[in-house]
Amino acid sequence: MFTFLHAADIHLDSPLRGLEGYADAPVAQLRQATRRAFDNLIDLAIEEQVAFVLLSGDLYDGDWKDYNTGLYFIDRISRLRKENIRVFLASGNHDAASQISKALRLPDNVHHFSTKQPETKLLEDLGVAVHGQGYHTRALAENIARNYPQALPHYLNIGLLHTSLTGRQGHEPYAPCSLDDLKAKGYDYWALGHVHMREEVSQSPWIVFPGNIQGRHIHEAGPKGATLVRVEEGRIAAVEHRDLDVLRWYLCRVDLTNCATMDLVLDAVRQAMEAEQANAEGRPLAIRLQLVGTSPLHAELYRDSAALTEEFRGLAAGLGELWLEKVQFATQRPVALAADLGEETPMAELVRAIDRLDFAPTALMELVPEIGVLQSKLPPELLHEGGLVSNDPPSQANGLREKIKEMLLARLLGQGGSR
Repeated sequence: MFTFLHAADIHLDSPLRGLEGYADAPVAQLRQATRRAFDNLIDLAIEEQVAFVLLSGDLYDGDWKDYNTGLYFIDRISRLRKENIRVFLASGNHDAASQISKALRLPDNVHHFSTKQPETKLLEDLGVAVHGQGYHTRALAENIARNYPQALPHYLNIGLLHTSLTGRQGHEPYAPCSLDDLKAKGYDYWALGHVHMREEVSQSPWIVFPGNIQGRHIHEAGPKGATLVRVEEGRIAAVEHRDLDVLRWYLCRVDLTNCATMDLVLDAVRQAMEAEQANAEGRPLAIRLQLVGTSPLHAELYRDSAALTEEFRGLAAGLGELWLEKVQFATQRPVALAADLGEETPMAELVRAIDRLDFAPTALMELVPEIGVLQSKLPPELLHEGGLVSNDPPSQANGLREKIKEMLLARLLGQGGSR
């Protein structure tokens, strides 16, 4: 019986994004998060006395600024060497041979798989065959899995591969392959990398994306870590996730449907933050707050969004070790505007005029020639995920412009005494 550890997408020294613009941001924790998570990986390997560690690509985050990133990795891997723990590494798109200009000799407990063709390493003492290939170039478009050898008889066969499979949202389609391509090799376990969300693609055989070990922004939310695998009598007996992250990201949705006053809104937000904090098991949190529901306070929420955002930041600061990355106001009106205002009233006509405004970039430039100056003065919340006249995807830009319309309507209706 033995165990091994499967991790991927370490992205050493990659910056965490989304909090750097705030004065109270945990700067030191942001800078060191990926290293501290990797320290946790090393500690876990030693504590569990694993036989070997698999690193399925994107150990680095592109070319090193200096040698410190490589020196750090060698230092930590040397801890595993002292414990007789072997390491198998396959380069991914971020640390492809074409991406890394510097090089350091790795300790002799590390095998770095070839980037030219698949190769096999035999661990005779364990009856294990590890097959793998790294990336020679970042944008690897070929199906390299097809060239992997068939499973060796009388061995536990493991495939190490950095791939998008048939495609995963938010990830480039590198080294594409199908589930059938992998199953056809007859391996017992495929140790995949590239996709940053944990996924057990198959259990017969085991085909696993462990996810990255540290979330770096709000789109990498939730627990992050590695996969611990136990082998008994030459077969996979257990596969389990282990958390390694040191700062966690959450999308915190709060339904305000039943909140009739701002005090109730603040209470609901506080309770939601406290619940996320309890789930984080003592880790610092970075939260994106999303306010949803059919709310009687819809107009007030949009009208006072800037002041309320600061209120919510204050709640987060009061809880300690919790930072608010952004607040998204996404509530709905309880009553349609037409029914609320009537069809033939001056206020209704003003509302219709605002609703007809064209917020396309070209129209805005004609409407406000100084739009560039205006954009530079907009609050960070409106610029963080794409500017008003940016070249962002249409759905994202349209969503931003709809929020601006809602803010205009909220201010107008607030002054007119209607919601």
